[in-house]
Amino acid sequence: CECAPLPRGFSEEQFRAACRELDQPAPVAPWQLLVESMGVRIYRLYDEQSGLYEYKIFGGLADCPPKLCADVYMDLDFRKQWDQYVKELYEKTYDGEKIIYWEVKYPFPLSNRDYVYIRECQEMDFDGRKIWVVLARSVSVPQCPEKPGIIRVKSYKQSLAIESDGKTGSKVYMYYFDNPGGMIPSWLVNWAAKSGVPAFLKDMQKACRNYSKRT
Repeated sequence: CECAPLPRGFSEEQFRAACRELDQPAPVAPWQLLVESMGVRIYRLYDEQSGLYEYKIFGGLADCPPKLCADVYMDLDFRKQWDQYVKELYEKTYDGEKIIYWEVKYPFPLSNRDYVYIRECQEMDFDGRKIWVVLARSVSVPQCPEKPGIIRVKSYKQSLAIESDGKTGSKVYMYYFDNPGGMIPSWLVNWAAKSGVPAFLKDMQKACRNYSKRT
């Protein structure tokens, strides 16, 4: 018999787990604090199997209310305007499943990376608090084969939780892991973690302000 493929979405518990992270003042060992800058704390955990790090990021976005943050984050077309590392980004439906294709520019002489993933956004009522959660992870889709000269990132996971900071901004938690494949020099990994992430949040903050003017 032709069995229908199982839906590849996310469970309610995965959404709730992301909400709970907003209450953690700091992840406990073996997580290590990597950097604290511009109001952003970045922790990392070494993954023995892959030899790579997982990241947890805690920060705030002043003057960006949570719904606006979530809207900006979910708007792929707008992302192309403010995220300088996007080479190509679009959403398509294959076999009834919404799939995102994303190509990221890497500095010369490294090959660009691309991602094929699913994601879902939910507005959660978490113990009476309103929290927006976005979950994403890589999937393999036969209609999106690998392209020559671009390295496909086959293992990618991200979760994002956003709630009001009690004023006009947002508290943000993000978990991030990917296996970029190929040989990535450690300076680039360190740069991405220590400078790239805070800069991304700053860009997103600016994007939120421009977004609200735009609508």
